Amino acid sequence: MSLFNPTRNEVREFFFDTWAKYKQSLLLSDLEKLGLSVILLHPEYHVVLDAPAKFSQQEYFPEFGETNPFLHMSLHLSVLEQISINQPTGIADIYKTLVNKHQNDQVAIQEMIECLGEMIWQAQRNNSQPDGALYLSLLQNKTQL
Repeated sequence: MSLFNPTRNEVREFFFDTWAKYKQSLLLSDLEKLGLSVILLHPEYHVVLDAPAKFSQQEYFPEFGETNPFLHMSLHLSVLEQISINQPTGIADIYKTLVNKHQNDQVAIQEMIECLGEMIWQAQRNNSQPDGALYLSLLQNKTQL
């Protein structure tokens, strides 16, 4: 799997494989351990991960209220990684501020995922590169509300 620009299929395979290895009590890589921590936070997606043949090519349509579990878990994983390395600079402090604000680390992460998703959506809509300044601005707004 390309770590920096995985395909849709590579992302899905990562989550399917990580879940299968966990259920078989097989050794996980560090990245798989982090992925598993995200999977375990989302029991609503376990039924999907239990059926790769059925869901590996599944399309999800947000305009019909559908949530793409692979996209959500990928964003979750991305935010955890960003916090762990403090990139973009300042994101670890923003996370701490949001945790203090909500007294709940998962609510803080969900708010950060919303901001990351918004930044990605804006980039796709504008056919441009993701805007790190916009991302940090969206995150800062969450700390103020």
